[in-house]
Amino acid sequence: MTRGRIRAKLRHSHLYTFTCLRPQADGDVPHSVDGPGFSRIVYCNQPQVHSKKPLYYTSNYISTTKYNIVTFLPKAIFEQFRRVANLYFLLTAILSLTPVAPFSAVSMIAPLAFVVGLSMAKEALEDWRRFIQDMKVNARKASVHKGNGVFGFKPWQKIRVGDVVKVEKDQFFPADLLLLSSSYEDGICYVETMNLDGETNLKVKRALEVTLTLEDDGTFNDFRGTIKCEDPNPSLYTFVGNFEYERQVYPLDPSQILLRDSKLRNTAYVYGVVIFTGHDSKVMQNSTESPSKRSRIEKKMDQIIYILFTLLVVISMISSIGFAVKTKFQMPDWWYLQPNNTTSFYNPKKPAVSGIFHLVTALILYGYLIPISLYVSIEVVKVLQATFINQDIHMYDEETGKTAQARTSNLNEELGQVDTILSDKTGTLTCNQMDFLKCSIAGIAYGTGSSEVELAAAKQMAIDLEEQGNEFSNFPMRKNSSCDSWDNNASGLGATEIELQTVVTSRDEKEHRNVIKGFSFEDIRLMGGNWSKEPNADAIELFLRILAVCHTAIPERNEEIGGFNYEAESPDEGSFLVAAREFGFEFCKRTQSSVYVRERYVSSGQPVEREYKILNLLEFTSKRKRMSVIVRDEDGQIFLLCKGADSIIFDLLAKNGRMHEEATTRHLNEYGENGLRTLALAYKKLEESEYSAWNSEFMKAKTSIGADRDAMLESVSDAMERELILVGATAIEDKLQKGVPQCIDKLAQAGLKLWVLTGDKMETAINIGYSCSLLRQGMKQICISVNPDAIGQDGKEAVKENILMQITNASQMIKLEKDPHAAFALIIDGKTLEYALADDMKHQFLGLGVDCASVICCRVSPKQKALVTRLVKEGTGKTTLAIGDGANDVGMIQEADIGVGISGVEVFMQAVMASDFSIAQFRFLERLLVVHGHWCYKRIAQMICYFFYKNIAFGLTLFYFEAFTGFSGQSVYDDWYMLLFNVILTSLPVISLGVFEQDVSSEVCLQFPALYQQGPRNLFFDWHRIFGWMGNGLYSSLIIFFLNIIIFYDQAFRSGGQTADMAAVGTAMFTCIICSVNCQIALTMSHFTWIQHLFVWGSITTWYIFLLLYGMTSPLISGNAYKILVEALGPAPIYWCAILLVIVTCNLPYLAHISFQRSFNPMDHHIIQEIKYYRKDVEDQGMWTRERSKARQETKIGFTARVDAKIRHLRGKLHKKYSSTNVQTSLSVEGEAAT
Repeated sequence: MTRGRIRAKLRHSHLYTFTCLRPQADGDVPHSVDGPGFSRIVYCNQPQVHSKKPLYYTSNYISTTKYNIVTFLPKAIFEQFRRVANLYFLLTAILSLTPVAPFSAVSMIAPLAFVVGLSMAKEALEDWRRFIQDMKVNARKASVHKGNGVFGFKPWQKIRVGDVVKVEKDQFFPADLLLLSSSYEDGICYVETMNLDGETNLKVKRALEVTLTLEDDGTFNDFRGTIKCEDPNPSLYTFVGNFEYERQVYPLDPSQILLRDSKLRNTAYVYGVVIFTGHDSKVMQNSTESPSKRSRIEKKMDQIIYILFTLLVVISMISSIGFAVKTKFQMPDWWYLQPNNTTSFYNPKKPAVSGIFHLVTALILYGYLIPISLYVSIEVVKVLQATFINQDIHMYDEETGKTAQARTSNLNEELGQVDTILSDKTGTLTCNQMDFLKCSIAGIAYGTGSSEVELAAAKQMAIDLEEQGNEFSNFPMRKNSSCDSWDNNASGLGATEIELQTVVTSRDEKEHRNVIKGFSFEDIRLMGGNWSKEPNADAIELFLRILAVCHTAIPERNEEIGGFNYEAESPDEGSFLVAAREFGFEFCKRTQSSVYVRERYVSSGQPVEREYKILNLLEFTSKRKRMSVIVRDEDGQIFLLCKGADSIIFDLLAKNGRMHEEATTRHLNEYGENGLRTLALAYKKLEESEYSAWNSEFMKAKTSIGADRDAMLESVSDAMERELILVGATAIEDKLQKGVPQCIDKLAQAGLKLWVLTGDKMETAINIGYSCSLLRQGMKQICISVNPDAIGQDGKEAVKENILMQITNASQMIKLEKDPHAAFALIIDGKTLEYALADDMKHQFLGLGVDCASVICCRVSPKQKALVTRLVKEGTGKTTLAIGDGANDVGMIQEADIGVGISGVEVFMQAVMASDFSIAQFRFLERLLVVHGHWCYKRIAQMICYFFYKNIAFGLTLFYFEAFTGFSGQSVYDDWYMLLFNVILTSLPVISLGVFEQDVSSEVCLQFPALYQQGPRNLFFDWHRIFGWMGNGLYSSLIIFFLNIIIFYDQAFRSGGQTADMAAVGTAMFTCIICSVNCQIALTMSHFTWIQHLFVWGSITTWYIFLLLYGMTSPLISGNAYKILVEALGPAPIYWCAILLVIVTCNLPYLAHISFQRSFNPMDHHIIQEIKYYRKDVEDQGMWTRERSKARQETKIGFTARVDAKIRHLRGKLHKKYSSTNVQTSLSVEGEAAT
């Protein structure tokens, strides 16, 4: 890499009036950096000083993992025993070591160790993946000064405070650096902070003039300096410190600080010294510890466990009291128990002690009420669900080759319960590519192309108009109207009402593909020099010259294509230059004082290179919302060329400059409605004397010293930017990621709310709101903002009161709104958000946000993103999902109930590393939620309910039998039966339910998005359903036990007339349980695959095979079950009749319930299942279409809402036209009658 200066020693600071010009002043006063919060001391180029205390600072190693080698065991064990059931089983495992345990210690400890170990292994695997991604970041190389003016590469993790680092173009900064010098002579560099704050515009940074001599590697041999500055903090936009160099002290501010994870752009290289490393850097200060997240279903499961534990304690108390009573009053008469020779466990003299010991026995014996295998089954199911998410081909991005990734499987079911999505903008919704699409020049609109929003809305409108055509046909027509009346009426309404319908939507996608990056303009009137034949050719020429001259970009020769690449501060500016080039005005060269434009289409026929001398440049700032350049052309004429927000430019127009204002305003509204970003262009011709007088005032303000310098500059600039003449307006498309409008529309139809949190300017955020159809014409925008100047003048309390009043008034306006179709959008900036998030105001702000159809928060810091997410999560009590792609999104991703990272083009993927799920593009969120979320929620909910049902059905039979046998503690089942119940005989069917169950197919989920609301409304895991399943388990346990007792109690069982013994009754009862619960799960399933058939019916078959093989083993092993199936149960007809009777009786109520529900009170998916079963979706397309249109949540965002508003407008116009036609007809009839 060259060490010298480049680009003809162009001093970029000359281009900037406001951003980085600092007048030379001997009186620059260093900051006061004494006291708390300012203890940081950095010895530049002496990193060894910081390798030991007291100046040792944290390393540059970063970690986003939840665990490390030391903390894994304690933290992971804590996580496992946060689960109530695991605590219970830990207690029973400890008690199993005592003599009162009815089972061996191994049989209690082994399952617990297996469950906890499996869960911990899964946690370790998921955290290991995070660790690997961290290591990829930590192992990246950076060029670091090693001594003697020699630079070499070091891993990022080994960079230390005080190191001098060389960063080259398009590289990321490895730590927070103080800029020392750059490849430009005046120490300017351009930085892209999109990864930090979401802003797409490049930031200009400038080194201190005293360090500009450090121009190449060798100059750092003897470089020494000291930095005293603030301690690590999360503020991205502030920095206070001093730089001591060569016995002088210089104040530092944010314009010299290069933050970690921002990128060097448009600059060959920079040198910087490391100030903050690793977790001390500002971007990492904005992140939070990886949280431990639990789904709502899992938390509710704990409450169910409490209920079951209460039930367990109650029946154990009943059992122990019964046992104590039996021991005291009846045991002395049972001579065969030798009551005079007993232990404390069976002591008639101390029945209370015996009862307490029996309580422990009962707590262990009835432990099957609380299913330990439930957690294992859920872990297995969630891992398999995550595998299906990872392997979903419909969420595979061909461009990047990346798939969706469930980075943690703990939250699968949460995907189906999301209420609010909080999304980043840049890189998440947009791809940071601007395309010049349309323009308005001298009141004439140019550009026939359509934005993505127009195309998407056109398709939807065509569908809706087709569906609602019969509604329009219901308007009564005059008798002599033909079948073309509708067409005639519609066409009479004018093109604006039906233009979306006439947008060409059937073009091949290849025709829409951009051949030239940044230029999607289509209109033969301007292309190929045809603009010179237009009647307003002079205005067009001026318009194009403004595009080619009014900017701060630098051209770079592209040897491959022979043209120029433009290094612009923003993608907007780059697209303007590309457009000007395509129209024949190619910006080709910039010197210190001039720009050169090669004009192709001139009267001579040969390209002409024209020079425009730059006299002054008043650059764009977020406060000014415009930029101007004052130039002198080759004829000596002076012009001010200006571009900026239309709301600002229109206020600056002269009376004779408003000729085209009305037409241009109309075009701007149309462009805004179609989601395009707009700017107005204007100019002003200056006389020499006028310019000279102004320039002297301007230079006086520019070189002044004092606090009011910036205000003076703005005042003088404003004086010049007056009496402008409007030329036209531009419309560029901020290219959304593929499928974003359709995805947002589908999510809105599914009933989800969307908040956009971006670091971009308010104007940019609003434009994107239109692009995404979060905003639309006719939607009432509530802008909550505060004037920054008012903060210092009025005091913070007055500002807070003002903001609170704005929020209160807005909330009142929404409540008083009578129009049911009225929609409101809340737009708020970061400065105002600081006050709105205060404890005494945040609930009012949240209430307003919830009442609005969409919320856009702009200019927000990463910390504010996290705070807003926390407010929505805690304030609404509903599930939140945060999605983003950059390091600035990590805080909100971790704070939300579910964090989703975009893994598209982001280099370091901090968002992905902090996320719970990752997808390549935003559009895949639709399938992740509407399909996988819906399925996972219903699967897990049904699986848990069924699990409690079968364990209650099984566990209570133990209690009934113990009560039936005098509370003896005797189990009616063989130990092997009990061991196999949850492990083999009922585990696989419930796992297949959790993995393969589908109430409807994925296509139907997307066609009927309202089905998703079953999750947020928690229809399948509310207390009504939970207690219903528990009641079903209670009913089944009663039927299984008492029917078997009644049938086998005193009936002849064998051919010899013998009655059944305990082994035969217990085995018959256990067979009834296995068959009943497996038939129950078969009734529960809506979707069968061969796997489910195998698992359900195979489980029953496995039971009989086990019973046969177990009975064939030695009596020493099988005990009372020796040949029980072959010799006792199999030959007895009463056994088979009893099983059939019990199965039917157990499942009959559930069958009756679902039959009644489907017939008289069907749920949405029941109707769809029936339509699909009878193939009505194929045979009756009209009905299928009507059902689909019903299956949309009423929404006020998305292009469907935009189209609905358009159709309402169209219907109103048609009705109005019909009414006026009727009035005219009746008047003419009356007139004829009168004559």
